[in-house]
Amino acid sequence: MIDAVLIEQCADTALKPEIVEMFIERAGSLDPLSVTVRSGNRIVLVPKPTTPDEALALIRDNLGRNTVRVGITQYPAGLGIIEAGQLKPDLVDACENIRKGTALFAKVYRIVTRWYGNPTAKEVLPQVFDDAIIAWQTGYFEGTAVFRAEGPSDVKLAQPELLRRVGADTDAVNPEDEGEVPADAVTSDSNKAEIRIDLSGIEGRP
Repeated sequence: MIDAVLIEQCADTALKPEIVEMFIERAGSLDPLSVTVRSGNRIVLVPKPTTPDEALALIRDNLGRNTVRVGITQYPAGLGIIEAGQLKPDLVDACENIRKGTALFAKVYRIVTRWYGNPTAKEVLPQVFDDAIIAWQTGYFEGTAVFRAEGPSDVKLAQPELLRRVGADTDAVNPEDEGEVPADAVTSDSNKAEIRIDLSGIEGRP
C-alpha cells in the first residue's frame, strides 16, 4: 500500500485520499521507477530499472514507437512532449509523479462523470469509477482522447465510501497484468494520439 503521508503531501486536492489509494491500487504501481511499455495491446518485456537514470533511458528508448507509462500513477510519459529530449526526471520522482498523475486522473474522472450526467445513484457510481480507470489506462473514453481534452470544472466527484461499498467486487484492467488487455478496453493503439512526439530527427526517420 502506498504511504498515506505521501498521498496527503503530494496528491491533487481534487481527489479524496481514499480515491487516490483506489486509483493507484487499480491502475498504478508501488514502484516509483516502474516503466510499463506496450505495443498495441501487448506488454513489451523490458529490463526493470533500478535507478532513475535507467528508468529515464528506458522511457526515451521507447517513446514515439510504443506506449509508455511510468511511476506510481503510471503516468503517460510522453504527454505534452514534442521531442524526446524534453523528458524530465521528475516523472520518476514519487511525489511529483503522484502530483501530476492525480491531477490528470481527476480531469479524466470528471470527463467520465459528466458523460454519465453527474450521477448520484450509488449503483451507478462504481461503474463511473471503473470507466474512469479504463479511460486512464487506454487514454480514451467514448472516442475522446481524455488526456488532451478540456476537463469540466462543474462536476462533483463521488465520495470514496460509496465507491468502496458498492464497487468492492468490480474489476478493471490492471496495466501491470501480463498478457493482453481485453479488446473492449483498448482503442486504436492506446496513447499514440496523446503522446504527440516528433522524433523525425532521430535515427533518420522521415
